[in-house]
Amino acid sequence: MMENKTTTVEIADHNGHTVAQMTRDETIQLVNGTGRWVFADGRRVDPQQIAEDDWPSVETVQVMPIIVFG
Repeated sequence: MMENKTTTVEIADHNGHTVAQMTRDETIQLVNGTGRWVFADGRRVDPQQIAEDDWPSVETVQVMPIIVFG
């Protein structure tokens, strides 16, 4: 039952971060259209790649605000 498989999702914001166990659908809903950086197992990915990745092999997803330098 891949649709019920969860992974650890770390969500960073200006208050710190939250850790949750989420399904692929929940994670896609979180990252779509957010303007945030998304990392899957430490590798930066486009948010739409979450839907295409081999979900059972993804152990951790990090979502963080885009860092602007300058």
